[in-house]
Amino acid sequence: MKNLTLVVMLLCYSFASSSGDTTIHTNNWAVLVCTSRFWFNYRHMANTLSLYRTVKRLGIPDERIILMLADDMACNSRNQYPAQVFNNENHQINLYGDNVEVDYRGYEVTVENFLRVLTGRHENAVPRSKRLLSDEGSHILLYMTGHGGDEFLKFQDAEELQSHDLADAVKQMKEKRRFKELLIMVDTCQAATLFNQLQSPGVLAIGSSLKGENSYSHHLDSDIGVSVVDRFTYYTLAFFERLNIYDNASLNSLFRSYDPRQLMSTAYYRTDLYQPHLSEVPVTNFFGSVMETIHTDSAYHAFSSRISNSKIKSDTPFNQLSEQDVKEDLRNTNNQNDELKTEKQKCPYSEMRADLHEKLKKIENVDTMVNLSIAVMILVVMVSSSLL
Repeated sequence: MKNLTLVVMLLCYSFASSSGDTTIHTNNWAVLVCTSRFWFNYRHMANTLSLYRTVKRLGIPDERIILMLADDMACNSRNQYPAQVFNNENHQINLYGDNVEVDYRGYEVTVENFLRVLTGRHENAVPRSKRLLSDEGSHILLYMTGHGGDEFLKFQDAEELQSHDLADAVKQMKEKRRFKELLIMVDTCQAATLFNQLQSPGVLAIGSSLKGENSYSHHLDSDIGVSVVDRFTYYTLAFFERLNIYDNASLNSLFRSYDPRQLMSTAYYRTDLYQPHLSEVPVTNFFGSVMETIHTDSAYHAFSSRISNSKIKSDTPFNQLSEQDVKEDLRNTNNQNDELKTEKQKCPYSEMRADLHEKLKKIENVDTMVNLSIAVMILVVMVSSSLL
């Protein structure tokens, strides 16, 4: 009986380990959270809107961004620039310009709603546009800014998100296969302490300050009357402003760009839960989009294979091919397809073998099937021997 239990455990472990390692990165999501209210916390909203603008510029669409703003500084009566938010005193970029889609605003930004977004435990009335619809192939950027302390982050000066709350939510996300990799970025005082309880694999975390350190604002806008951006976010934006969607700058280059003398604090990043080497991971894996690109030799699939094998040179542009060559290629391709169809009709065995081959090609994880088959065979043998 002990042997039977051991085989079952090996079967479960083999299935879990085999299926987890082969997941493909298919999409990117961003959850951007400003947790502060009141006019003097203007910079926290500017921080969040600045990251929102950056990830959109690098290719993440609005339908894959969850934006949470605890206050609307653009409509505050103290704002001398109505419906506008700036992160620099030169006022060149209005962060609250066109096409800003806020998903959770004002009193909707609570610890409960934040945890519901991460874990997907929404009430039925919550629309799809306010849900994080990620899957096991998703890379998620979680950015949070506000006032914090030793293992907590304040929400609206009324409640706190504890480090164990965040760790539990991330654990649920991992168990429910809501992400492949997760990058948590926090700009607040003692930000590194918020990562102390994390245990889930595939999680990378970076904070603006260590335990006992403050996170400082960058500069004051005399017209607005308050600080408009924090130092950590400011230098993060400075790094990304030099990049576009096609750049391959690594996460290591981003992390190494933080200078403690400029931040007036120590940027901390935790990598023990994250397997890939940071120098091999592009920042666009989290801050950009995933674009599936199919390279072809021509605009038409019917010609690509035929032309490359024909007597025409491969460097001949398609628009220089004669009409006769094109017709000949089409005629030969159609003849080949007709011959294949005829062979399948004449030989049922060949058709059955071809169909089996097609199905095997669609199986993404053959190792899992093999491991399961071996485990089942061992289980059958053990049961048979015990009955004898």
